[in-house]
Amino acid sequence: MANISEIARLAGVSTATISRVINRHPYVSESTRKKVIEIMEQLDYVPNGNAISLKKGATCLIGIVAVAFNPLLIRFIQAFTHSAEKHGFNITLFITNGQVEKELVALEMLKRKQLDAIVCVLRSNEWKVIESYTKYGPIVTWQRLENTNIPSVFMDQYEAYGIGLEHLYLKGYREILSVYPISNGLNTKERMRAYADFITKYKLTVDFPNFQDMIYVRDGEELAKWWIAQTNRPDAIFCANDEVAAGFIAELRRSKFSVPGDVGIIGFDNTEVAHLFDLTTIHYPVDQQAENAFTIIQNMLDTTTKELIPLKYTLVERQST
Repeated sequence: MANISEIARLAGVSTATISRVINRHPYVSESTRKKVIEIMEQLDYVPNGNAISLKKGATCLIGIVAVAFNPLLIRFIQAFTHSAEKHGFNITLFITNGQVEKELVALEMLKRKQLDAIVCVLRSNEWKVIESYTKYGPIVTWQRLENTNIPSVFMDQYEAYGIGLEHLYLKGYREILSVYPISNGLNTKERMRAYADFITKYKLTVDFPNFQDMIYVRDGEELAKWWIAQTNRPDAIFCANDEVAAGFIAELRRSKFSVPGDVGIIGFDNTEVAHLFDLTTIHYPVDQQAENAFTIIQNMLDTTTKELIPLKYTLVERQST
């Protein structure tokens, strides 16, 4: 296999000149550049990408780290990739399945300058571990966190949950069951706080179980079976996300109940499944969140101050409430 020394010998120039051609350095005559490229093509020489990136001090590669796939995550990745590729970056995806070692692989690549930055969508390691790698390059997260040393594009779900609850109240629902996602998540805590404030505001009396860790379609199906078995049923349910709501509606329909005739349902995220089930939901501007995540990285890499897109949740009213 040809190497840089052999190409320099055949071209009659120094290895430094060959390096300048490979790295597109401006201080090389056009005739010399053309001659070197012709020899490289004749010898089928492919420059080492890692070597080039080390000389430039950048890989143009960003890692996205997540625990697993879900519809919202896929939207985020697609939107982030679109923004990154427009600016000449490529994406490497790390799906950890909750294994801290797999996440550390990405963090170590950042440390070794094999990645320019990392987007930690859903993390596996403790935040203090992740924070220790911020000195090696930009790390941005999608998650809400109390650690302000890691930039986050999270949105305040207290406000979003309040929007949904107010909608249910205006539609006449009073016996509202709230179903939450991950039990120890900061977003869940904000949703629970919004629900408690809502109950207090309208002096409502509710006596339903506290459903948490419900994020899948099958969780919604089990929730529907619970609802059917009750004598004192909630007249509306605010589901953790659209998938849970879809599972709930599907199971109710199989049991000959109707939505919203027998119970009102509202989801969260406004994913494709919400369109499919004609589900009232809270629109989550994930595309703009992803664009903001890239902007933060770009600002940190280029020392720029490009402004972020202002974000807000909106209610999408359909036929389930």
